Formats: sequence, C-alpha cells, structure tokens
Amino acid sequence: MAVIYVDADACPVKAEVERVATRHKVPVKMVCNGGLRPSANPLVDMVFVDQGADVADMWIADHAGPGDVVITADIPLAARAIENGARVVKHNGEELNARNIGQVLATRDLMTDLRAADPFRQGGGPAFSKADRSRFLDVLDRVLRLSKGAG
Repeated sequence: MAVIYVDADACPVKAEVERVATRHKVPVKMVCNGGLRPSANPLVDMVFVDQGADVADMWIADHAGPGDVVITADIPLAARAIENGARVVKHNGEELNARNIGQVLATRDLMTDLRAADPFRQGGGPAFSKADRSRFLDVLDRVLRLSKGAG
C-alpha cells in the first residue's frame, strides 16, 4: 500500500495532504524535527526525528520507495526519493520525476552559485498562492490514483 511521506517542517500544504489522503484512505507520515501538533486523523502518523540539518530528509529517503508519494520542496531529497522509485510532488503542484529531476537539480545548483557570487541576489521564489494550492490538490489526487493503480 502506498504511503505519503511529508517533509513537514515548512510544508504549507499539510492540511491538503491530510484531506486527499483521507479521501483515498492512504496513510501519511508527517516527518519533522518537532514543534508540530499531532493530527487526530488515524491515517496520519507524526514521525519526530532528531534536530539537525537534513535529518528528516534522510529519514524520508530511507523509507520511501516504489508506489509511495513524497511531498517536499527539497530537491536533493526529491532526487533520492525518485531514485528509490517514489513519486514526488512539490508544494506548488509541480511533479518531479526521472525525466525532469536532472534539470531541476542543475537549476538549483546554478541558483545556489549565483546567490553565493552576488550578495544582492537573495530571497526565494514567488510567494505561495491559491493557484499553487489548487494545483497541488489536483496533482496529488492524480498521483495517488496512479500510485494505487500501480500498487
């Protein structure tokens, strides 16, 4: 059975994940360093990992596999999850897969280099929008249907 793994510390779509998972009756692992309130939903399991850089990411990468879905904006985690056979959806609804992860990793590395070279080139991307949230719901629903069909 598919499991949804959520890189939950800074995830803006936790409620949406829970809603879609409940509709599909798919278990969810919300993985974080702490500070999140446990859900009353019996399908949602809070996984608290030790503090430290990338500890939650490593836990998810070690557990997610074929048929599972990983929700993250962390590109290196996405690459590992894809390598392990999981499907990956970013918070804005972008699906990452074997066809596009190489380009996404290269762009991430390029932007990291540009920010390091130019102290005035700081900040993130565009703000998270209602359209992003809607696109995320649609993509997660589709990905879960495909995962259930494959599993």
